[in-house]
Amino acid sequence: MPITYNVHSGVQLENDIRFTLEVFPNNPNIKAAGQMITDSDSSAFIYLLEDETEYHYLKFGQEVWPLLVNTLKAVVDPSLQIGEKELTLFGFKEELTMLIFNIEGNDNYGADFSRAVEEAFSEILKA
Repeated sequence: MPITYNVHSGVQLENDIRFTLEVFPNNPNIKAAGQMITDSDSSAFIYLLEDETEYHYLKFGQEVWPLLVNTLKAVVDPSLQIGEKELTLFGFKEELTMLIFNIEGNDNYGADFSRAVEEAFSEILKA
C-alpha cells in the first residue's frame, strides 16, 4: 500500500532547494520516480517516489507552494533530505511546470484548486 509523506518545509540556498520530512521513509531503496500528479481535493501536488514494489507519495500542500515557485525559478531540480541521504527529485520542475500550465483556466481540477494554483503561481504563468 502506498505511503504518503507530507512535505511541510524546505530550505533554499541560492539555487539549491531541499525539501525536508518530519517522518523519514524506512525503506533505503526508495527513489525518485520523475512523475508528478495532483490531489485537487487536498490542494496539493504529489511527486511520486518508488521502491521495489510500488509507488509512494511526496505531498506538497499549499504551505510550501511559495518554495515551489522558487523551485521553478531555480536552475536544477530540488532534492529531498532524508536523514543523511539526499535524493534528487529529477523531472520535478518539468512535471510541475506542465501541471500548472494545464491547470490554469481548467476547472476539471476543481474551481477552488485552479484558482489557488493560478494565484500562487501567477509569477510563473505570466512569464
